[in-house]
Amino acid sequence: FRDYTKEPGLVGSMRSLVKRKWIDKQALDQVSLNVAPGEIVGLVGANGAGKTTLVKLLAGIIHPSSGSINVLGFTPFERAAEFRRQIALIMGQKAQLWWDLPAADCFVLLREIYQVAPHLHRERVEMLVEALGVRDQLKVQIRRLSLGERMKMELIAALLHQPRVIFLDEPTIGLDLSAQAAIRSFILSYSKEFRPAIILTSHYMEDIERLCERLVLIRNGRFVFDGALSTITARFDQSRYITIHTEQPAQESTLGELRKRGIEIITSVDGEIKLRTDRRRVAETISNALATLAIRDLKIESTDLGTIIEAVMRGGSDALVP
Repeated sequence: FRDYTKEPGLVGSMRSLVKRKWIDKQALDQVSLNVAPGEIVGLVGANGAGKTTLVKLLAGIIHPSSGSINVLGFTPFERAAEFRRQIALIMGQKAQLWWDLPAADCFVLLREIYQVAPHLHRERVEMLVEALGVRDQLKVQIRRLSLGERMKMELIAALLHQPRVIFLDEPTIGLDLSAQAAIRSFILSYSKEFRPAIILTSHYMEDIERLCERLVLIRNGRFVFDGALSTITARFDQSRYITIHTEQPAQESTLGELRKRGIEIITSVDGEIKLRTDRRRVAETISNALATLAIRDLKIESTDLGTIIEAVMRGGSDALVP
């Protein structure tokens, strides 16, 4: 005989089987978004904030419990064939191409699926392959390509039918710096030439800085900021960081003189001094440093975008940009 009452884990499992507890969570709450042709909108937020859910709603993969969505005049979750011919969804964490086929064969299949005229298909493949530099990999099975090469093939596959709306969900995740740079450069040039509406989600702030003029911050399913990237940096990037290298390590008396002039010294180690100053006092701060120190070289830096966004997301409604 086995006494199950002395096994709390088993008892808890049986209880949850017959009497489950449900928690309702709103993935998105009262959000509104308009994206114009030629615009690249960066969608940024913590894991679980609702970014991918929004992208899936707009692409028609899932449907909302309330509210309405209009993309190119279509209701996405109805999945009309004409709607699907005009959008592309690229997810960095999910492969869409056929694993055992070479990319060239995958592109032929997609030509038939999207009913692209053969001459247009050839022109577009040629243009995209040349732009991304993957001609030598066209005959290689997808599973044998590197992650960066696969991502480039995914981009080509998604753009062969020349969509008017493109959803990019973490397109550079896991890629090395060279591949990231190549994909960013391609997206930017493609956007300028063909002017699709693009929504980009990414945890890499360089993606956002290089590609997006407009930023949407999402927290717990709500938009906390929707506006120009320059607006949020102008509001929250008030400091400049100056790194100075001197001929000799600075004496404490010299550092004290700088402090008397209202200059904040963050660190001073082995001839490297880091200062923080208001962005309006950069010239004054450098002038004071030149008058006090034997400077070999110096560097001026802004607050990085990731730090700014983290501060806004952490700051609550008081930190929001109007």
